[in-house]
Parts: sequence; structure tokens; C-alpha cells
Amino acid sequence: MMAPCPSMRLVAAVLTLCVAAGCANTAPNDPVLPHDTFTVQSDVIGELRRVNVYMPPGYAGSERAYPVLYMPDGGVGEDFPHITNTVDALIRDSAIAPVLVVGIENTVRRRDLNGPTTVERDLELAPLAGGSNNFRAFIREELMPEIARRYRVTDQTAIVGESAAGSFVVETFFLEPSLFDRYMAMDPALYWNDRELVRRAEGRLATVDSPDVSLWLTAADTPEIRPAVDSLAAVLRDHAPSGLRWTYDPRYDEGHTTIFRATKADAFRWALWGTD
Repeated sequence: MMAPCPSMRLVAAVLTLCVAAGCANTAPNDPVLPHDTFTVQSDVIGELRRVNVYMPPGYAGSERAYPVLYMPDGGVGEDFPHITNTVDALIRDSAIAPVLVVGIENTVRRRDLNGPTTVERDLELAPLAGGSNNFRAFIREELMPEIARRYRVTDQTAIVGESAAGSFVVETFFLEPSLFDRYMAMDPALYWNDRELVRRAEGRLATVDSPDVSLWLTAADTPEIRPAVDSLAAVLRDHAPSGLRWTYDPRYDEGHTTIFRATKADAFRWALWGTD
């Protein structure tokens, strides 16, 4: 077999590092839809956080309240543009009910999106990781009340994320399932801390036995991630409570850098609220 050329080895190494570090997808060519931007001083995290909010068609001319889709990696230079373009198109096609999208821009991404780890490789890649509980508290105690103060919203909430943000979605699903109603995780980086979320999944599933909670999962053909997500899906098949609505829709023909865009519309159609 011919040995890979240096450029091929470099590409493979960069991809591995991106997955391990939890790189967010960016799309500088996506149109940026009209939206609000403001900051929230977080006492929990101890810093100023920038927030972007998309409002659906008809919001300004109505008095109705709307569900809210929250997203980490929510900066204008991150995933906010392509997610809001997809949401907007689905709303205009009557494929989903109108929702607000709240994008939380990153500051120290790995600190916020991952829990603690004892794995040396994790710590080498992200020495400041372990702040996911604080980030969750920021959303619960500071951001959600601010969104409710500024906008007309219902108590229906959803969250979507990919890679490290996807693992934050899964972690929140297990640790605080009542925080959101609908959870969507694309290629979540569940290798973190020796697959701790997968290893403890069976025991934690009993806490999410609610007909109001839904979980949508997908995995790409990512060597560092796919086995862990497959294992989590197997635990769900064997041990998910009867009241839990969930699905696993793997896309092994996709890669880590394409899975978010390839699956987001299907995830929103399945997980978000319908027009009926």
C-alpha cells in the first residue's frame, strides 16, 4: 500500500485536532438575516456574553408568543447564520411552527461546552475545560429570564449543537432534562472523559421519563466520535423509558465538518413544533 503523502497526513492531523478540540463549523458566505444583538453580563461565568436573536416572519406585526431554539456556537461568525437561514426557510414553507433562535457567541468554547475530565489527552487539548455546569446555569438563570423580558416567548424551548456543542446538548439532556423540551445533537463529541456520558447513560435515563422531552441524535463517519454515539444509541434502544421520544438518524456518508448542514433541516422537522 502506498504511504500517504505529507499533505494527506497533514489534513488527517488537522481533522483529528479539530474534532478533539471541538471546532465549530463556520460559514462566512451564508447570508446574515436581520436579527438583534445584545450583551448579558454573566455573574455565573464572570464575563460579558454576546447574544444574537432571530425573530420569525410576522413577529413584529403580531402579539403572539413563540417557542425558543437556543444554540451554542451562536455567533454571526459561527453557526448562527446557516441555522437561522434554515429555520427561516422551514417556517416560510410551513414545515415548522415559527420560533425565535437565540445564538450564544463563544468566548472560551471548550471551557463552557465540556464537563470536567481526568483524561490527560483531553486536558492537554483543553486545559480550561470543565465549565459546562456554569454555562448551563448562565442559560437557566441569566439568559432565559433576559429573553423572556425582551421578547414574547412561550415556555417551549429547544437546543441544538454539533461536536462539543452536541456533547453539551447530550450532557444537559442527562443532567437537567427539564431545562429544554427538544434536544438535537449532531456528531456529539462523546469521547470526552473516556465516554463518561455514554458509560453513565443507563443509570441517568430514568430521570428523563417525560412525554414532553424529545432527543434527536446523528453521527457522521468520524472515527473519534461515531463509536461513542453508536454506543449511546444502543443504550437508548435497550433502556430508554417508554415515555421518552427519541430517534437516532446516523449519516455515515457525512464527515464531521459536513454533518451539521446535512442534517439540520431533518432534525428541525422531527424535533421542533409543527404548524398544526
